[in-house]
Amino acid sequence: MTDHILVDRQGAIQIIRMNRPDKKNALTRAMYAKMSAALAEGDADPAVRVHVFFGVPGAFSSGNDLADFMVVATGGDGGTEVWDFLIALAGVEKPIVSGVDGIAVGIGTTINLHCDLTFATPRTVFRTPFVDLGLVPEAGSSLLAPRILGQQGAFALLGLGEGFSAERAKAAGLIYEVVEEGGLEASVLAAAGQIAAKPPQALKIARDLMRGSRDDLVARIGIESEHFRERLKSDEARAALTAFMTRKKG
Repeated sequence: MTDHILVDRQGAIQIIRMNRPDKKNALTRAMYAKMSAALAEGDADPAVRVHVFFGVPGAFSSGNDLADFMVVATGGDGGTEVWDFLIALAGVEKPIVSGVDGIAVGIGTTINLHCDLTFATPRTVFRTPFVDLGLVPEAGSSLLAPRILGQQGAFALLGLGEGFSAERAKAAGLIYEVVEEGGLEASVLAAAGQIAAKPPQALKIARDLMRGSRDDLVARIGIESEHFRERLKSDEARAALTAFMTRKKG
C-alpha cells in the first residue's frame, strides 16, 4: 500500500514519512518505490531545499519486510525496488535530515548513514542483524560505517550486530543529536528550516565537497547487492530467516 509512505511539504521541506505502524514500519517493495520517487521529485523541484525522513512513534523502521526476503529465498523474484532506492539515496542532491524514534533495524539504521543530520530519541536503538540472518550489509554501509565509526565500531554494528543506543550512536558519530520524544519532530523541522534558508548553490557545493565523489559508494552498493541476492538464496540465510519468522509466529 503506497499510503504506507506519506509525502508532504512544509514550505521548502519535503517530508517522507514511513507509516506502517502495525508492522513497525517494515518496508515493502511498494514503500521503497514511493520513497525513490519522492526523492527524485524533491530533487527536481527548485521549491524543495531539504528532504526529511520520519517514522512513527516507537518505530523508525524495523527493516525490510521479511516476507519479501522469503520470496527470494524460496526462488522467487525480489524485484529492483530496494536497490533502486539505495542508489537514489546515495545520489540525492539536496540535504537529508532524519528523525528516529524507537526501533531502527537494518535499513532503519543504514539509511541514516546517508543523512546530513540525524536526531534520535533516548529510547532509540540502532541495530543491523544482517549476519545473524545469513546476509551481508547493504546501503553502502560496508563503506560508510568504517568511515564514520572506525573499523572496530563498524564491525560491532555490522558484524556483531550489536545494538547502539542513541547516546552510543551520538558518541560514535552515527547521529547528530539526542532529543526527547516530544521534541523530536520540532527539532528535526527546525534544523531542516535552517538548512532550507541557506543559499542553495553555496550549500550544494559545500555538501558535495564534504561528501566527495559518489562513484565508490554507488559501486559498493552494487557489490553489496550482488552478495545480498546470492546470500538470500543460500541455505544458511533460508534457515536463519525461517527460524526467525517461526519465532515471531510462536
